[in-house]
Amino acid sequence: MDKENFVGFVAGIFSGATKLVIGHPFGATPPLFGWALMDSVQLGSLTNFRLLLKNGDEPLTVAQHSIAGLGAGFVVSFVATSIELLKAKLQIQYETKRYSGPIDCAKQLYNQSGIRGLYRGLDGCLLFRSWFWVLWGSYEIYTQQLSKYVDQSMIPFLAGGLAANTFWTISFPCDVIKNRLMTRPDVNAPYTNIYNCFKYILRTEGIKGFYRGFVPCFLRSFPTNGAAIFVFESINAFSKSNT
Repeated sequence: MDKENFVGFVAGIFSGATKLVIGHPFGATPPLFGWALMDSVQLGSLTNFRLLLKNGDEPLTVAQHSIAGLGAGFVVSFVATSIELLKAKLQIQYETKRYSGPIDCAKQLYNQSGIRGLYRGLDGCLLFRSWFWVLWGSYEIYTQQLSKYVDQSMIPFLAGGLAANTFWTISFPCDVIKNRLMTRPDVNAPYTNIYNCFKYILRTEGIKGFYRGFVPCFLRSFPTNGAAIFVFESINAFSKSNT
């Protein structure tokens, strides 16, 4: 293994930090750690899947970029589930404060259900993040098309923002299902799996239930992900120039 295998993980740390600064400028240490870890695993995995699919000096095809994105989404789900579960549990505390913070929340979930308690919603997370094939496949398409019209230095930001908008437009219902599964009641839950959750939302809220909160997410995704991918690509380019 050489530097190429590791640079994606390092670049992912800075990418995650960038997302927090742009998307949540007043965020605290726990989300910073979580986003940095998730982006490190996702982008490090993406980089290595790309290397595995690479054939000599030939550039990867859109399909190969999509496959790498799918693989990265699968891998990062096993890290992201626990982080997003803790975030979701803390966010739904309104009147009654059951958890004093993410560490206390993790301890209570573990004491209640063991390691399985920290992976509630894994199926939903896998479903949602499987759509990373759209993110990275469309990123390559946008990169190719934008290269005909704009300065090369701006392409990662623009293509990254457009790819993120494309990704969220398609995957947002799966994110809603994932969050519902993570925050369902411990007892007498109206759904316990993806299919039942889908039916429940459709029956009680209709199609609009799958896009609740979509607009602010969509508006935030372009600058946040565009900047994060710009940082990721910049670090990759710097690494290659110093090889």
